[in-house]
Amino acid sequence: MGIHDIIEGKKQWRAHVARVKALPPDYQIVYKEIQRYLFKIGPIEMSDGSLLSGIVDFFEEGVAAGKGVLELIGTDVAAFCDDLVKDSRTYADLYQESLGANPGTAEK
Repeated sequence: MGIHDIIEGKKQWRAHVARVKALPPDYQIVYKEIQRYLFKIGPIEMSDGSLLSGIVDFFEEGVAAGKGVLELIGTDVAAFCDDLVKDSRTYADLYQESLGANPGTAEK
């Protein structure tokens, strides 16, 4: 990864954050909770940024349609996130696999 890639990544992230800040306050709160949850469970596909951008796209469509954020995702943010990544591998999965693959590791 060169310096150009780092600079481009920062530009993309700043543009993404600006899109989030343009959302209504209730959408911003829910987005931050979704982001926090996804960062905690760590789906591997999230590293390219398309998952979070897709959520912002979805939220922008909801705002344009005049819907409240809870109408879009329901009242359980964690369940919404789990549905988003249910078929995705997470970093926790990779860690568990690495523990199981090494001979001599103690199982709990």
